[in-house]
Amino acid sequence: MALYIDPPIWPGHGRMWSHLVSDVSYEELHAFAARLDMPARAFDGDHYDVPSERYPAVVAAGAVEVGTKELLRRLTEAGLRLPKHR
Repeated sequence: MALYIDPPIWPGHGRMWSHLVSDVSYEELHAFAARLDMPARAFDGDHYDVPSERYPAVVAAGAVEVGTKELLRRLTEAGLRLPKHR
C-alpha cells in the first residue's frame, strides 16, 4: 500500500513532468493529492501529472520514487491501469 512517482522526464507545456500513482485505489491517490493541494485537472485517468518543481514535495510527503517501468508494473498489477487514449 503505497504511492509511487516516476522521475520528471516527460516534457509538456514547456515543463518536465512525473506521474503519481497508487497501487491500492484511486481513492487513496485522490486523498494524497488533496493533502498536497494538487488541482483536480492534474488527474489524467489513472495518475496525477506532477510538474518537476513539485517532485521534491511529493516525495517528502511519502511518495516512493521508482522508475517508469516499475510505476507501470505496479499500476497494472493493482488493476488500476487504464488503456492508452486512442
